[in-house]
Amino acid sequence: MNKINKSIFREYDIRGIYESELNEHCVKLIGYFLGLQIKGEKIVSIGYDARSHSPILRDYLASGLNHAGCTVLDMGMVATPVNYFSNYQPITQMLEDTNSLSIEPDQHIDASIMITGSHNPSQYNGFKITMDKAPFFGDDIYALGDQIIQNSDMDIPLNPTTTQIDVKSLYIDFMTKEFAHLKGMKAKIVLDCGNGVAGTVINDIFDNLDLDYKGLYCNPDGTFPNHHPDPSVEANLQDLKDALSDADYGFAYDGDADRIAVLTKKYNIKGDQMALLYAMAMKQPTVIGEVKCSQVMYDELEKRGVKAIMYKTGHSNLKVKMKETNAHLACEVSGHIFFKHRYFGYDDALYATLRMLELIESGIDIDQEIESLPKVYSTEEIKVQTTEDEKFILMDKIKELLQNPPSNFPHIKDIITVDGVRINFENGWGLVRASNTTPVLVTRFESSDEHLAKEYEKHINDLIIQAKSLLG
Repeated sequence: MNKINKSIFREYDIRGIYESELNEHCVKLIGYFLGLQIKGEKIVSIGYDARSHSPILRDYLASGLNHAGCTVLDMGMVATPVNYFSNYQPITQMLEDTNSLSIEPDQHIDASIMITGSHNPSQYNGFKITMDKAPFFGDDIYALGDQIIQNSDMDIPLNPTTTQIDVKSLYIDFMTKEFAHLKGMKAKIVLDCGNGVAGTVINDIFDNLDLDYKGLYCNPDGTFPNHHPDPSVEANLQDLKDALSDADYGFAYDGDADRIAVLTKKYNIKGDQMALLYAMAMKQPTVIGEVKCSQVMYDELEKRGVKAIMYKTGHSNLKVKMKETNAHLACEVSGHIFFKHRYFGYDDALYATLRMLELIESGIDIDQEIESLPKVYSTEEIKVQTTEDEKFILMDKIKELLQNPPSNFPHIKDIITVDGVRINFENGWGLVRASNTTPVLVTRFESSDEHLAKEYEKHINDLIIQAKSLLG
């Protein structure tokens, strides 16, 4: 019997180690059973990141999709937002050979799949799936996994037939036209692509706009020889910080270019701070943040008359909530930024770069804006190791303990349970949530007083320890 590892089917995507978990047999089955679920004309586009095994997985995935009766379009190596972009373009405009398919002039694809390991080490890979312009995630992915495991003995022939499409040129043209007013902007810029796929389009866009920039590690290389492509980790930004000695602004991207870091000489601007900046250029927007966002963001947005909504962490969750609420903008602290205002409502670090430059060109001093915000002490994400089986049980036990907390526990104003527990205290908050992608509890703490933040951290850690002891 061919064993399929159930743990590769995650909340937001499918992810695992190449060959040992994502192998020919498994990926063909993923393609086949995904293909059965695609509605409409069953036209699906595939793109992939810079990892050496991504084109191999493309062939396996295409084999399964073809076996399910799909028409498979291949966009080659692209950034994840370019893959998303393909969902909104007429197929005829993407075809390299317009005679290769018989389709209507305004026909769009029914689904897209991005093959990427994102910011994970080079042995990892995975699939981010969009169907009918909406993320395919959560219960749908778990059900897909169950179906594949039940049919794991099924054999699918190798048939990697695809039709080539060019989405990158359309994307570059769109960005060049949308931001033509930035042409010749005087600011000095540094881009750190981290040897991911941002460099497949961002350099062309910047060249077209005649921007003054220096590129670091823009050549895609899935071994990531210079530094790990995760801009949320401070150590990975050192080369960009060094380059800022001779520049004004720096931008860094993760491996598939759906997450951004924005740096000035003084600040590393987090995703929730970016949301405050972006909202300045929108008229009465609705803005969605995740549970890890600073209370400063929510309070400042409300002061400005902006509708602010707190919701679950995760790019798929935020896309769905944006559509449900007609929100203009959404953010994660880690640098996923979603624009529906003038865009399509998905996370695109390259588009977010241009929107930030637009703010700067309009005269906004982003350092000054950050300095004007109320001063708070916020921890980074602190991860508490547990197991996949135990993490959600632990969260239930923590919620139970919070109903009758220890006598020395800080006074609780209220508890938000939209994603884990966000406990609001008199002068700050603490968060505990189960990660949907790794076997950890994620905690974060914030207060106007650093001593209080550490106190909140200590009391909540004690609560986690108590919950663990009750589980035995």
